[in-house]
Amino acid sequence: MIILIAGASHTGKTVLAQRMLERFGFPYLSIDHLKMGLIRSGNTDLTPMDDDKLTDYLWPIVREMIKTAIENNQNLIVEGCYIPGNWRKDMGIKYLKDIRYICLAFSDNYIDRYFTNIMAHESDVEKRSFDSDLTPEWFKEQNHIVIEECNRNSLGVTVIDSDYDMIIDGLINEIAAELY
Repeated sequence: MIILIAGASHTGKTVLAQRMLERFGFPYLSIDHLKMGLIRSGNTDLTPMDDDKLTDYLWPIVREMIKTAIENNQNLIVEGCYIPGNWRKDMGIKYLKDIRYICLAFSDNYIDRYFTNIMAHESDVEKRSFDSDLTPEWFKEQNHIVIEECNRNSLGVTVIDSDYDMIIDGLINEIAAELY
C-alpha cells in the first residue's frame, strides 16, 4: 500500500507520517526532504519559496517512485504539500487501487481556537524556524485552497475541527483496518 499524505501547511502531515511509520513500519518519504536536497545540492535554481514550480518539478519524480514501489509490491508513506490535487490523472487503474490518499485541513473554527497551539507544535517532528509572520487569516486562506482543490478533484479531505489526536488516531486505525 502507498499512503499519500497531503494537506495545508502546519496541519500535521509529518506527524501523521511519523506515527504511521512507527505503527506500520512502512518506509517514509518526505517530499520536503527531497525538495531541500535538490535545492541545497544546487541541482535546481528553484528556492523554497517557489511552491507551484516545486510541485511541477518534484511530482513527476515522486510519481514514478510511487509506481516503482507498487510494481515491486512495497509499502511506502509519501508526505508533503507537493502532491498536486489532480494526482490521480497520472496514475492508471493498475496503480490507483494500491494508493490510499489522505488530505488534512483545519476548519476556520479550529484555527481560531488553536492558532497558538498550532504554532507551538510546528517543530514536533522536523525542526523549523518559527515564522512570526504567519497569521490565522493566512492559515484560513491556505486551508480553504486545499479544501477547494480536494473538492474540485473529487478527493476526500479530513477537515480537523475538534480533537486533533483523536482524528489522527482515527485515520491510523482506518489504515490498520485496511491492512489487517
